[in-house]
Amino acid sequence: MTSTYSIGVDFGSLSARSVIVDLKTGNIIASVVKDYPDAVITNHLPNTSIPLGKDWALQNPRDYVTCLIDSVKEAISSSKLAKEEIISIGVDFTACTVLPVKNDGTPLCELPAFRNRPHAWVKLWKHHAAQYAADKLNKIAEERKEPFLARYGGKISSEWLFPKLMQILDEDPEIYQEMDGFIEATDWITWQMTGKETRNSCTAGYKAMWSEDTGYPDPSFFKALDPRLEQVVSEKLGTDLLPVGSKAGELTAEMAQQMGLLPGIAVCVGNVDAHVSVAPTGVINSGTMLNIMGTSTCDITLSDKEVFVPGMCGVVKNGAVPGYYAYESGQNAVGDIFAWFVDTQVPASYFEEAKQKNISIHQLLEEKANQLAIGESGLLALDWWNGNRSVLVDTDLTGLILGMTLGTKPEEIYRALIEATAFGKRLVIDTFKKAGVEINQLMVCGGLPHKNQMLNQIYADITQKEISIAEHLQAPAIGAAMFAAVAAGKEAGGFTTIEEAAANIARIQDKKVIPIPQNMERYELIYQEYVKLHDYFGRGENDVMKRLKKLKATSKKEGVNVC
Repeated sequence: MTSTYSIGVDFGSLSARSVIVDLKTGNIIASVVKDYPDAVITNHLPNTSIPLGKDWALQNPRDYVTCLIDSVKEAISSSKLAKEEIISIGVDFTACTVLPVKNDGTPLCELPAFRNRPHAWVKLWKHHAAQYAADKLNKIAEERKEPFLARYGGKISSEWLFPKLMQILDEDPEIYQEMDGFIEATDWITWQMTGKETRNSCTAGYKAMWSEDTGYPDPSFFKALDPRLEQVVSEKLGTDLLPVGSKAGELTAEMAQQMGLLPGIAVCVGNVDAHVSVAPTGVINSGTMLNIMGTSTCDITLSDKEVFVPGMCGVVKNGAVPGYYAYESGQNAVGDIFAWFVDTQVPASYFEEAKQKNISIHQLLEEKANQLAIGESGLLALDWWNGNRSVLVDTDLTGLILGMTLGTKPEEIYRALIEATAFGKRLVIDTFKKAGVEINQLMVCGGLPHKNQMLNQIYADITQKEISIAEHLQAPAIGAAMFAAVAAGKEAGGFTTIEEAAANIARIQDKKVIPIPQNMERYELIYQEYVKLHDYFGRGENDVMKRLKKLKATSKKEGVNVC
């Protein structure tokens, strides 16, 4: 069999990564990363002094196109492949990352009349300024006993599509009226490649309250949110959705010329970074939770049954692998917490020591933290630096470290923060188990588990689960390439099913991380304390975090000064 190749492009929070996958051997032939020029827009619109509010996170859609073209072109050049050998291309994206567009796909922020209007830009997944809209949606849905709520663990997140759309309607109704569509970025960039609009069922199912069996909620629900939203589905979204692995269309001649590809190759429907990662990690059946670990974590768990799990991000039929219900859960910040600590709290002497040892600052902290016995620091943290995704679904919660003294050292805090994220994962697993979804083992992928072996052992000990580590470092991009090969089909040199693709391409490290019994016992004592703190600050007994956050916001607005 002559090798054929597929391209996958993973659009992350800060960059786009293109990979070329050999569909015969599963080898990665080329991998290129391009950073978004405008990165994450949080303070003011680019090249202006127009300020953004608290918890805003925007992006520039033109960055996506630029990085797509540049990364694919460079990957092809470095691979030395003939373009005739590449049969397909597919993308995945962080979600819910959404933007308002006109009927021809033009983003509103690219029109001169709306360039300086913040709500005309892309809202990144971690745009949390729509929390008030999510609170309103959840309250009305609960009062109306809307059945869709149960599929999302009882709450819709501020990160998802409708709260973000409600915020636009509330704060800049002209933008709402001018948009012909509100679309996931993964579908928009696919549109740019094919020349026609297609929407995927995965993001609709997890981020927009859609179900394969019942569709979107009834218009009467949207009318209860706001009379102007009654026909929001038909006016701004549409109901034509394609499942993962479907062919969205063919690459246009214009985009093919810019990227260095043949026009007419298969382009699959857009996908989500977490959900597309199941295939290259070999998680294609029930009983295993996949943890995609990076700046945040997203978990995908497959099951042959549908049950409603409190605080989950959603359960969608055929959401990740055809034939299974796929449950999504996760944590709003993991790697971001460690990065925050290193960037703002670690003294210069530690950086100097790392430099002298010729290692990174993270390696130095891991080295020092690994010498600590479990519980030696006397610290316990809550992992809510960017709010809580599962199981509380509340972005207004904040971080906490308990037990600090004048003798507390940076490595002790570093280890406590890692432990906090592992405790958060354990609580998610326990919640699944109570609801009747058994998780027997963990599969991890992403940058963190490849770099930090102490983290892997802590996770195994705290979750009390055996951990396998995916060999592919760029799992989302590889998954996108695999689904694109399915869209291309067997006759073109691709695959008939995603299971067939996984059999060829999935890679798992031979060595597993095994929980250590004495560590499990020690951590169990600390975990029980974590659960008490989690419930005390997260379930309404003491909303001090929210009160402090409100005071912080009002102090800025009112210009309160101290003597």
